[in-house]
Amino acid sequence: MRIQVIAVGRAGSLLGEATADYEARAGRYWNLEIIEVKGERAGRGASAARVRAAEGDRILQRVGPGLELWALTRNGEGLSSAALAKQLAAAAAAGRPGVAFAIGGAVGLSDSVLRAARRQVRLSDFTLPHELARLVLAEQLYRAGTIARGEPYHKGSE
Repeated sequence: MRIQVIAVGRAGSLLGEATADYEARAGRYWNLEIIEVKGERAGRGASAARVRAAEGDRILQRVGPGLELWALTRNGEGLSSAALAKQLAAAAAAGRPGVAFAIGGAVGLSDSVLRAARRQVRLSDFTLPHELARLVLAEQLYRAGTIARGEPYHKGSE
């Protein structure tokens, strides 16, 4: 099954190595594509709403054909690691094309992305910086792959 991670900006040097490692691990389980779209700068005449709109347009342009869009947002539905694995495995078994995860920039996702999303999901009850959200998502995609295959990485109680 194809999984896209569409993220505003690049993984910075502090988290970049760990993010790349988990994205490579997750790529063993899913047909994983990482797409980085250009971020906008707020200030100097660019309101947060304008920044979100510009970044949102870039995100929506990159969603692959037939992929179900899931927006990562602090107000989204919480999923356990096991639930994520189960849902991705079920989608793959049903022959669905895949899922595109959208990670907004520093000021979040636009209303257009949130409206287009089939699901809104949160990674934590904490608000996470977008670079850290990308790392957490990459690790969870890797974990979901190991759960789906019954491998020992996941030691959770679910």
